[in-house]
Amino acid sequence: MSHSQFSLLKERRFFPFFITQALGALNDNVFKNALVILLSFKAAESLPVDSKIAVNLAAILFILPFFIFSAIAGQLAEKYEKSINIRRVKLAEIIIMLMATVGFYFESYSALLFILFLMGFQSAIFGPLKYGLIPQHLHHDELVGGNALIESSTFLAILLGTIIGGTMMTLQSNNLLYLSIALVTFAVTGYLASRKIPVTPAVAPELTINWNVFREIYNNIKFMYSNKTVFLAILGISWFWFYGAIYLTQLPNYTKSTLAGDESVATLFLTAFSIGIGIGALLCEKLSAGRVEAGLVPIGAFGLSLFGYDLYLANTASNLIPTYDYIQFIGLNGSWRVLIDAIMIGIFGGLFTVPLYALVQQRGSKPHMSRLIAGLNILNALFMVFSGIFAITLISLNCTIPEIFLATAIVNIFVAIYIFFKAPEFIFRFITWLLVNTIYRIKPRNLHLIPTHDACVLVCNHVSFVDALIIAGYCKRNVRFVMYHKIFAAPIIGTFFKMANAIPIAPARENKALMESAFEKIARELSRGEVVCIFPEGKLTADGKIGEFKKGIEKIIEKTPVPVIPLALTGLWGSWFSRKNGRAMKGFPKKFMAQIGLIAGPKIMPADVTAETLHLKVKTLFESNN
Repeated sequence: MSHSQFSLLKERRFFPFFITQALGALNDNVFKNALVILLSFKAAESLPVDSKIAVNLAAILFILPFFIFSAIAGQLAEKYEKSINIRRVKLAEIIIMLMATVGFYFESYSALLFILFLMGFQSAIFGPLKYGLIPQHLHHDELVGGNALIESSTFLAILLGTIIGGTMMTLQSNNLLYLSIALVTFAVTGYLASRKIPVTPAVAPELTINWNVFREIYNNIKFMYSNKTVFLAILGISWFWFYGAIYLTQLPNYTKSTLAGDESVATLFLTAFSIGIGIGALLCEKLSAGRVEAGLVPIGAFGLSLFGYDLYLANTASNLIPTYDYIQFIGLNGSWRVLIDAIMIGIFGGLFTVPLYALVQQRGSKPHMSRLIAGLNILNALFMVFSGIFAITLISLNCTIPEIFLATAIVNIFVAIYIFFKAPEFIFRFITWLLVNTIYRIKPRNLHLIPTHDACVLVCNHVSFVDALIIAGYCKRNVRFVMYHKIFAAPIIGTFFKMANAIPIAPARENKALMESAFEKIARELSRGEVVCIFPEGKLTADGKIGEFKKGIEKIIEKTPVPVIPLALTGLWGSWFSRKNGRAMKGFPKKFMAQIGLIAGPKIMPADVTAETLHLKVKTLFESNN
């Protein structure tokens, strides 16, 4: 049964935590953006270094605690109950914000930079609690929607923090007083919301804390690397924070020296970027139909480079004097182009990151989730520090800020190619997503009958070479397909099945060793609670009818007793991928945009499974819906 991601906002298991983390992100960004604008515009002449360098140093100071303390924070998040620790973190935030009021009162920039470091420390402790709590309270089919809400609210907080921090810095009198009141108020409100977060039990109460930071950082990274797909997803997230840090850090000076805008233009530009991120995050739920859809990641990567490049082309000026406020700027030629570029970078950034966060939470080890997130935060911190070093280096080489954006867009292409080459599943999911959303009009029915959490076997009639892709595109769970070894080895379509990590199988008379190996892999997947799909006919239909089901399904269920879900595919006979006219994929493609049916039937318990029974169930589904 499908449900809206926004329904989570009505539930106590999610809403108080949602408010708590949103207010924390808001406070971070009100303080951080106010300080950046203070360094860029108000205090530029009194700083001992160039304001561009000072702004990048501030970014490094905020992110440095994530590298130093995340490993310890991950252990604490797993050893102790999370809701209590969240409340302690929010109390610390109140104290830090009271210290910030003193720093603003005395206009002590060194003290404010130290407080920025403390804010980073508080956020580093909160991170593993935040992303470790989500999979404890949400089901697999809620992860995309929950992460979309968290990410969109985070960037909405960036938006509001940008507006509030920027607006307060433009006030003619008492601006620092009003800013201080706002910071303390948000901190107190966040603490009150945290008191409503339900109990979230410790996942490893027996854990012994390793206080050796460097040893634990090594352990975290080593553990992340043990699961290749999860590690590459984490690498992708960290790269996005590198990419995003470049833009968020350089935008104040970009608006000043390239767009000739004042503080209000910087706020406008950051607003456009934040709105884009929120839109992209919420689009993920719609485009992925509620599943963890890695196929959106290549789309996001492509868009980040495309619109990053266009932002460079839109305006390459440098060293201009701030002249325009946001109203005057909107009326200038080319202003809408750069604003649309900022929005589109945000949208594609949301499409890039939300599926990756959900993928980490879905595929990562549950007892080690907080430490996994701690490792993610360590890599995020490293990448964001590298982004500051990268920007400072280019500035020292007399590169303009538009040229920094261009260099980042180019590097993004190479990072994306590396990730997709190492984890071809992303490309497989992208191709699958295109297939089910553009080439065919697919009408799924009763797919909610597929269990959302436990192991099961899907059995389906075999009409075409794209049957597996269609099932993979519409099943909300990850599916391991069992493929006839000759199809698995086919020159083109076989490549996709290799990307999907399909299991090749052969009849005993052709390759007994391969058959036995396939049964072992199937049993291993089912014992882990995964979904396996087989086509019991063993070959594509040559006449459009459902052939005899082989006895292999009985052997699978006998070895690993799990429910079986019958599926039927309709409408694919006569397509380019079927054998209606002899050999499949011959001549020019045809029957695109045909309406395809994918129908699920009620589950069959292991004791009732026979090849004949399953054949009858699938045939009935097929004939009643064809």
